[in-house]
Amino acid sequence: MSDARNDILAAISAAISKDVDNKSSFLKRSLTQSKSRLTKHPSNLIPARGNLGQKARIDLFIREAERVSSTVARVSCLDGVPREIVRFLTKNSLPMTLKTSPETSEKTIPWSSQALLNIEEGPADGTEHSCVSNAIAGVAETGTIVVISGQNSSTTLNFLPPTLVCLVHSSEIVGDYEAVWRHLRTKKQEGSNIGFLPRTVNWITGPSRTADIEQTLLLGAHGPQRLHIVIIDD
Repeated sequence: MSDARNDILAAISAAISKDVDNKSSFLKRSLTQSKSRLTKHPSNLIPARGNLGQKARIDLFIREAERVSSTVARVSCLDGVPREIVRFLTKNSLPMTLKTSPETSEKTIPWSSQALLNIEEGPADGTEHSCVSNAIAGVAETGTIVVISGQNSSTTLNFLPPTLVCLVHSSEIVGDYEAVWRHLRTKKQEGSNIGFLPRTVNWITGPSRTADIEQTLLLGAHGPQRLHIVIIDD
């Protein structure tokens, strides 16, 4: 074997060995960083606009939700929810039928106080006119509601009907996205009714929309065309 060939093969062998060492170091660093992130949960950049007191935070949430075509109402307690939904359905000439989940059943909300309402519990199948779901949080900076999947909260309720009514407690309206993740982790640690990080966390900002065709905004393209948010004051 010529000296030149030996030199070439030696150079290739050295490069391969160096590359393996680099990859090994990279993998070790990545594993360390991943473990650190999973245990410490560092926050990303948090916009200052949501860093407000509770009243100002709720006001910002309402403004942002209405800016993206949601409608918003406030009630003083859970007892006011059925009356507000009857008002909303009447105003929009919608049928007085609602599909609900176990977490928004008669045990929690006195639907029977409104004789006009016809309530059915269970997941949505696409035949419903309106559904009611419960948000675990609202985000003031974007007017976003956050809903999760689970045994008592079917994801289908949030996406199949043309009209979605979502309930959120005023105390659950936070300033930023990171606060929602902290909220979920806290619920998990406290062993609450969530009890674990859910399979799906959906962030909904206004009704479904698209502007794919000639930049013309169309609501309800891939989900509900109406989103009505009912804030329940604590």
